[in-house]
This record gives sequence, structure tokens and C-alpha cells, in this order.
Amino acid sequence: MRSSRMFEIIQILRAAPSPRTAAQIAEALEVTKRTIYRDIASLQAMRVPIEGEAGVGYIMRPGYDLPPVNFDLEEAEALTVGLSMIARTGDKGLQQSAERAARKLAEAMAFSASVYTSSWPQNVPKGIDMSQVREAIRSERKLSLNYSDATGQQTRRTVLPVAVIYYYDSIVLAAWCEMRRDFRHFRPDRITELQILEEQFLGRGMALRQAWALEHAADLSG
Repeated sequence: MRSSRMFEIIQILRAAPSPRTAAQIAEALEVTKRTIYRDIASLQAMRVPIEGEAGVGYIMRPGYDLPPVNFDLEEAEALTVGLSMIARTGDKGLQQSAERAARKLAEAMAFSASVYTSSWPQNVPKGIDMSQVREAIRSERKLSLNYSDATGQQTRRTVLPVAVIYYYDSIVLAAWCEMRRDFRHFRPDRITELQILEEQFLGRGMALRQAWALEHAADLSG
């Protein structure tokens, strides 16, 4: 996935003693140079301190690192419960990520959890791969989708995805709808076709998410 690849680019540049060209990075990650150019542009837009240009090479300014996070035992157990409950979403990508995170947490904390969760039926969203939706949110890339409303009428929408909300019994995509010129909520089981577009909305995702969260604070607090 793109987010994992962007993380790998950061690690390559952090470890490199000299500038690395897009061709060198592309060879290491088994992708095209164009993909690397696009990923680096996205990282720079997110204020990751990468310097350089196409044809010359890229370096990471000294001092950049992912911040460490420390948890006490109560916090670690709370995270363990939360991660195990993700299994009910039916989102395979999220499940696998949660399993990896839980293993890393247990190894890093060297503790034996005293809390457990029982199994329950999965709430599997039909029709689309939610990992693609989450990737579009992270990369601030527009989505084109066919959506069927409660009456069965279908419309083609271009949306700016801002959040995925996991309710107890449902999953909802929150997005800015260009057709309605407002925030709209879309049920995955009513999306009959989904396409991630090349067009991005770089730098706007956080502001849109904050505006949406402010507008729907009452819904989220419940």
C-alpha cells in the first residue's frame, strides 16, 4: 500500500549517507520512478523535510524522526482490547494491521494482558475494499463512486474522503461531495463501484476533517 511505501522512503532517506535518486529508491521498492516522484511530493506536502529534485537526488534533513510513544500498563491493556475488537469490522486490511500492532505492543511492553474479548459475528461491509478508502484518505486522493440511495436510485459522485466511522452495527464513509457541495455520509454496502482518482486535494484533508468533526460532534460523542 502507498502509506507503507512512503514510510519505506522515509527510512531509506534517513539511513542514506548521501543523496538517493528516484531511480535508486524505485529499484529498492520495485516501483516506477514516477511513483517515487509522486510519493516524495506528497511527503514534502506533509512537511516531511526531504530536500532535492528530480534527476539530482533526495536527502532527509537531520533531526527528523517518528516520535516515540510510551504507554503504562492500563493504557496498554486498553489498546489490547481496542485492537482485538477491530476484528468485528470485517475489514481484512485493518484486522491484519491490528494483529501486527498487538504483537508489537506485547513485545515492546513485555506484559501479559489480563483483559480479553469474546468473539462475535463480523460486520462485513459489502461491495468495496475499505482499505482502499483509508488509503485515499491518507494520500488525500479523490474518489469516484456509484452510490445507490435508500430507494435504489444510483448516482455517480466525486468525493473528497475525510473519515471512516465504525459504529457498533455499521460502517460509514464521511466525505465532501462535489455534487452536493456539502459533507455526506455513504454506506459501503450501497457503493456499487469505487475508483481512486489521480486528482488529489493535498493540504486540505485535515481542515475538511476538522470541519466535518465540528459539524457532527454530537454524532461522534454518542
